[in-house]
Amino acid sequence: MFQSFDSAGDPSVGKPRVALLRQWLKENALDGFIVPRADEHQGEYVAPRSNRLRWLTGFSGSAGVAIVLVRSAYIFVDGRYTLQVRDEVDLDIFTVESLIDNPPSLWIRESLPKGTRLGFDPWLHTMGEVKALTAAAEKVGAVLVPLARNAIDAIWEDQPDAPLAPVEIHPEAFAGELAKDKLKRLTAAIENDGATHAILTDPSSLAWAFNIRGGDVPHTPLALGFAILAADGSHAVFMDKRKLGRTEEAYLTQLADIKAPSKLDDAVTALAKSGAKIALDPVLAADRLRALIEDNGGTVVQVPDPARLPRATKNAAEISGSRAAHRRDGAAVAKLLCWLDRQEPGKLDEIAVVTKLEECRRTTGEETQMPLRDVSFDTISGAGPNGAIMHYRVSKATSRVLAEGELFLLDSGAQYQDGTTDITRTMPVGKPTEEMRERFTLVLKGMIAISLARFPKGTRGADIDALARIALWKCGLDYAHGTGHGVGSYLAVHEGPQRIAKTGMEKLLAGMILSNEPGYYKEGHYGIRLENLILVTPAGELSGGDIAMHGFETLTLAPFDQRLLRADLLTREELDWLNVYHARVLAEIGPMLDGETLAWLENATAQIA
Repeated sequence: MFQSFDSAGDPSVGKPRVALLRQWLKENALDGFIVPRADEHQGEYVAPRSNRLRWLTGFSGSAGVAIVLVRSAYIFVDGRYTLQVRDEVDLDIFTVESLIDNPPSLWIRESLPKGTRLGFDPWLHTMGEVKALTAAAEKVGAVLVPLARNAIDAIWEDQPDAPLAPVEIHPEAFAGELAKDKLKRLTAAIENDGATHAILTDPSSLAWAFNIRGGDVPHTPLALGFAILAADGSHAVFMDKRKLGRTEEAYLTQLADIKAPSKLDDAVTALAKSGAKIALDPVLAADRLRALIEDNGGTVVQVPDPARLPRATKNAAEISGSRAAHRRDGAAVAKLLCWLDRQEPGKLDEIAVVTKLEECRRTTGEETQMPLRDVSFDTISGAGPNGAIMHYRVSKATSRVLAEGELFLLDSGAQYQDGTTDITRTMPVGKPTEEMRERFTLVLKGMIAISLARFPKGTRGADIDALARIALWKCGLDYAHGTGHGVGSYLAVHEGPQRIAKTGMEKLLAGMILSNEPGYYKEGHYGIRLENLILVTPAGELSGGDIAMHGFETLTLAPFDQRLLRADLLTREELDWLNVYHARVLAEIGPMLDGETLAWLENATAQIA
């Protein structure tokens, strides 16, 4: 099994560990400490060693921050986790704050007492974060204190070791471009930015640039490490050699010098002292790197990670691989949904569905000689009220039976060597209510609106986010998450910089893959989310127009549950889209199925009058 169902609950979390932290703060003349859900790379997924927020608070979500003071403690989460945090965190110890409406920098400016000495680990906060936190602290007369050692590391006695998963070479057949050619493009970008060097801090960029993959964090094939790229081509990779076999070490040595992670500080310091101009992404790079450069006479060039846009705009091989992965994944999902339809209400629980879905993906991969490498995130398997918890993580303690009259939300994804998938479907258990059917259809209308969108060059995700919400807004409804995130190519299932959201400021470029996932959540009752992955297609001329327009190709192939559909709420254009989509699903994944599953798919994709 790729997914664990252990509960986040732990009697030693919360009060006892906060007490240990407060004692450490007292001994080190500090009044508080900031604990982000982050590692040195600022990634969504972190190794067990780096999940300090969960160790301290019990919170298992992918985004959050705690601030622990001598007499009070706070945990900041976004709208995805407002229900989850109440179940996982001791609210007698922690006060919940909004990471969006009242982020730590704003909270510090409005709530932190004058004279407070607030410690932080400069490896775990980006340059931009530290700048905002420092400005807020100065405004109220507090002091932000960078620490040489993380306070949690000092009190966490059984902290796991750093991960040492083996590195593997990502073949050119899937990467679509040799690493040496990618590095030439990146060095040209460094020169164009007016820098002599750039530090790649994001392991996804390291993986993409050098065509390597690993297994240091859950569900994302990353090898943790850093790279210093030089405009003159003399690159260095900072990674534990114990991750490298003989072949992998020989491969990397042709591209860069391989150095121990412990040598990074010295290397950055030496470059800074030589007068180097070093590019850092202020959104991604740890503030510790900025300080090392500036304190040693170097110049920080604040520019985006040079690999982010090239990585986000997939090449022909990556696009072809994604299409193949989605056909295979669609067949696996069809097997699961067919099986699910045969089960009686009240006989299955959430964990049983997750286990069966993983089995379907494994066996389909074996049949097609493209094995399932991992799930791309912990499957969200939410029955009834658990479906209303947007990023619910099923555990043995929380797993519910799929009961008559409820909705079941299943959000899952897979990692294959040729592509990363992410799909959500919502199904009725027994007979749905009319309210459920109406709101399911409103969510589907939002998904179709994005699928049908045409947009000119320069359009950003923020410019089209409202398309997915209008049908809900007209009924006084909405959802508290973005409509779409970027997706990597056998990399992170949540990849920047592209996204469809109110905060999506990146232009949507041909080759970018995003999710399309509007939803609706009725707290304590049910959740509805529908998700396909979509590919930004090149601009082309539309009939009768004079402006070249981009559009979307839908990659995900799985039917929508027609028992929840109110066709009378769809326009003719929306209904036509749905019928064409279902016909395509049958045509593309039908040949991979037979018997009962094929018969089920034919019925599930039947044309709607």
